[in-house]
Amino acid sequence: MPERYPGYDVLAKRATPSWNEPTRRVIDARLSIPNEPRFFTMQEWETLTAICDRIVPQPKDRAPVPIAALVDRKMTNDERDGYRQASMPKMQQAWQRGLAALDAAARASHGAPFHAIAAVKQDVLLKAMQNGELSGPEWNGMPAHTFFSERLAHDILAAYYSHSSSWNEIGFGGPASPRGYVRMNFNRRDSWEAVEAKPGHEAAARKANERVG
Repeated sequence: MPERYPGYDVLAKRATPSWNEPTRRVIDARLSIPNEPRFFTMQEWETLTAICDRIVPQPKDRAPVPIAALVDRKMTNDERDGYRQASMPKMQQAWQRGLAALDAAARASHGAPFHAIAAVKQDVLLKAMQNGELSGPEWNGMPAHTFFSERLAHDILAAYYSHSSSWNEIGFGGPASPRGYVRMNFNRRDSWEAVEAKPGHEAAARKANERVG
């Protein structure tokens, strides 16, 4: 697929008035996260990584966003959302229980842990989880469909879209500190926001995006 925002790199804003020092520190820390587990066990990590690959397949023409590592960091730092469903255990426990239950379902159906089965079989199990069709003692009363929507999809997608690579894909201008955004209505953009390429005008969009800062 053609680039929607050709020539745009949100990191080019790093030394411009768009970002201040606290913003730079936060983004630098996010981009330097090691792609390895600290909270999850290796078995949990392998399952989580396989889930991430199915939920958010990534382009092959750039380095992948380390989604599993970003989720792991959230668990390590106990970065809670400030709310949770009454039917759900605490965030970290929910993830540990959900990963164990998914592995158990994979072994019961296919004789191997989730990360070791074919992608099409992984998709079937994830769809069953989403529909609330998975059950068993490993869930310990936690609803499978609630885990899917409130933890799995929520945390994985939030992790993906917290990274600068995905910001480039959607033309997001990055943190609003200190510059902020002014033109908030539909189809309006501030001068420091990315220009979307229209068919036949890709070169003009690329030229404009290379000046964005």
